Amino acid sequence: MATDPNPRTVNAANMRARFIMEMAAAMVADENQVYREPELYIGTDGDAGEPVSLSASSTLDGVGRVISGEIDLCFLNPSSALTVACRGKGTHFTEPLPLRAVTVLPSRDQCMFAVHGSTGLTHVEDIERQKYPLKIGMRGRAEHWLNIMLEDIFKACGFSVEELQSWGGEVRRAGHIPRPDTQKFKDLVAGKLTGVFDEGVHGWADFATPAGLTVLRFEDETLAKLEDMGYRRDLLEKSLYPSLPDDIPTLDFSGWPVFVREDADDDTVRRICAGLEARKDMIPWEGSGPLPLDRMCTNTPEAPLDVPLHPAAEKFWAGCGYL
Repeated sequence: MATDPNPRTVNAANMRARFIMEMAAAMVADENQVYREPELYIGTDGDAGEPVSLSASSTLDGVGRVISGEIDLCFLNPSSALTVACRGKGTHFTEPLPLRAVTVLPSRDQCMFAVHGSTGLTHVEDIERQKYPLKIGMRGRAEHWLNIMLEDIFKACGFSVEELQSWGGEVRRAGHIPRPDTQKFKDLVAGKLTGVFDEGVHGWADFATPAGLTVLRFEDETLAKLEDMGYRRDLLEKSLYPSLPDDIPTLDFSGWPVFVREDADDDTVRRICAGLEARKDMIPWEGSGPLPLDRMCTNTPEAPLDVPLHPAAEKFWAGCGYL
């Protein structure tokens, strides 16, 4: 069995790449494959169908490349990012995009906005109310959805990154998840950063309060605006993270939707689904055992699905008895 018995040791990039490679291995003969990191082009001949380009990218760039037809299939994390794109909401979309889901790779997660205790902030909305010059540590890659999400959060709160900068704040993009052994977390505790917004809360939520940090809350009005964009409200539960003072309202960051254009060829989508079904025992995910395809098309907390399935995917999964 290829799946990792420890769900939290599965590297996200490796997981996406294995997902693409195993699916492709079932779609065509090996001699027709040419692998290029992080993409896979599947050349075909005879009655095998048209060539298919698949990508393990997980950024906004992948959305544009699917829309343009450069690639046929891509990932995005979290699931709400695909919802925002399909609704045409937030700071980066001006119109609804014609995208459809094929499946959603399960991954249960939330976001967390932590600040240095000296700031006195308790809510995300306090940043604008107090014009606080927050120095926020973010992901190093500008196209990571967290950076886009931060802009959408600020928009819902009534300000922007530019306004934050105008009153002395800044956004520093470097590093990855701020686990306690990372420089980003150490800089936040030391006050070199005064805030960090990130996901992967299982790796750092329980260390925040003991280190003198405050986890910011979202007010209901802000969450309602973000829900309208396509995000999901969530809760950092004290039962899961005992060091938190209580349950803290936040945003969901679950799921890795696999998506195509709305007008994607039915046969291509069917072949993609068939490839996943054939290789589900070989594809790693954050849990144990085979890829749980029966839970990857039905809108679950770990695999949210707020956009329609492509009709060919819906038909295939229904034929498998999953819908």
